[in-house]
Amino acid sequence: MPKPEMEFWDPFTADDAKWEPIDGVPGLAEYVLAKDDDTGSVTRLLRFDPGCDSSPMGVQRHDFWEEVLIYSGAIHDLELDQTFSAGQYACRPPGMAHGPWVAPDGCVTFEVRTYER
Repeated sequence: MPKPEMEFWDPFTADDAKWEPIDGVPGLAEYVLAKDDDTGSVTRLLRFDPGCDSSPMGVQRHDFWEEVLIYSGAIHDLELDQTFSAGQYACRPPGMAHGPWVAPDGCVTFEVRTYER
């Protein structure tokens, strides 16, 4: 099924129950805004609670394109020893290594994952 048609709404004031914890990383949760089951494409928010450390997931590599915009807060890349903050954007091709991350003060990212055909 393709992504749903949705008019403007505020996911930050919507029912908090839509935030789903990410297994294995305390303080990390996702809010899937739209998903296309036919293509696997996903648009989501990812929330790092203050002090969240994604080290249990290790360095990440995906089989999809990933675009990330930091909406609020900041994350620190432990491999690069570099901090990225609100307003910064990344576009990662399939296979690009990134993370793990720590968010001392918390962070929310907006992400789009796209599989190429």
